Amino acid sequence: MTFTPARQSDRLYHELLAPEEARSVRASVRLIAEREVAPHAAVIAGGDERTDGFPRRVFDALASVGVYRIPFPSEVGGDGLTYPATATAAAIEELAYYSSSVAAVFDVHCILAGNALRQGTDEQQQRWLRKVAEGSVVGAFATTEPDASSDLSPQAVQTEAVRTEAGWVLNGHKRWISNSPVAGFVVVLARTGERLSMFIVDMALPGVEVGLADRKMGNRGQLTADIRFTNVRLSDDDILGGAEGHGLRHALSTLTYGRIGIAAAGVGMAQAAFDLTVAHLSTRHVFGRPVAANQHWQFLLAERATEIENARTLYTKAALRLDAGNPSPEPEAAMAKYYATKLSVDMARDAVQAFGGLGFARQLGSDGSSSPVEAIYRDSKIGEIYEGTNEIQKWVIARQIFGRGIVG
Repeated sequence: MTFTPARQSDRLYHELLAPEEARSVRASVRLIAEREVAPHAAVIAGGDERTDGFPRRVFDALASVGVYRIPFPSEVGGDGLTYPATATAAAIEELAYYSSSVAAVFDVHCILAGNALRQGTDEQQQRWLRKVAEGSVVGAFATTEPDASSDLSPQAVQTEAVRTEAGWVLNGHKRWISNSPVAGFVVVLARTGERLSMFIVDMALPGVEVGLADRKMGNRGQLTADIRFTNVRLSDDDILGGAEGHGLRHALSTLTYGRIGIAAAGVGMAQAAFDLTVAHLSTRHVFGRPVAANQHWQFLLAERATEIENARTLYTKAALRLDAGNPSPEPEAAMAKYYATKLSVDMARDAVQAFGGLGFARQLGSDGSSSPVEAIYRDSKIGEIYEGTNEIQKWVIARQIFGRGIVG
């Protein structure tokens, strides 16, 4: 960002749902993000996955101040919060305000890999989850394959673990696996006979091969790559939860939590684009008056302010239901993910339009300054795609309306 806009949410949004604990986390993470993420955000957003790589400096800085402890209980080195999901969602919004990539790294490390491990045995949690909370290892989560993404049925998933006298042998191919180029472990969904199970796989094991990092339109600091498993030998101790056959349940509950995180990230990007647009329209003069004097922009920004309010309330409500013990807080989680990510794309597009040529440019040749909104537009689109496309979210909501008997 070329300038720091005023935080419009502090004036327009009145937090009446989130408990004080979550509001405190939001305030502390905001200060951390301003100090540790903002200075590196432009470089991360404009980088190249294969040459610039993982934002290790930022990841380690967040670890050093305990950001990864927020979602987890004290027994594994976490903060032991009463409302961990609500606090985690607020933290993701604050990180995404400056960098969608950093928020996505946090999401995969803590919500996907970390929350999956929360369903593990005590020994698995002590071995791996404690390292996740302290940030001494990077976590990854692998369900998607070249021909299996939204469909995670046993018929679609081709990665397979076969039991042998010595344990298990894992073979398969996963795609779009975030954090994989730098991960210390990955939680993998695989077929075990007629059912699905999840395995915790040490990335240093023989037979684990990570491909080149994908080059993406946005979220360039969130590295994704294929992982191939060739005769990887595992034991019963590596089965998540200690028992086979529960993989689909583990995966779906984790992805539901992930939807809340992606919704929060969408709100963070939408809020950043909104704040930048308000500042620009208020100070940019055309025909002798501020651009904001035009009713078109007044009405449009009024609509977006209302939508941001609604989106934040939706993800907060879904997180509160999760904290209350509901493992599948639908339809709020699906609504929040669909609504917030669509909003982030809409608001980012409006911001590009408001900034005109500067909104479309990556960098000005005259002085080398970067566009304040171009990266948000690129980054926001993935929110409508990953961790369950928005079409899938509408399907989930429709199930709540009409029931599985009609929707399927």
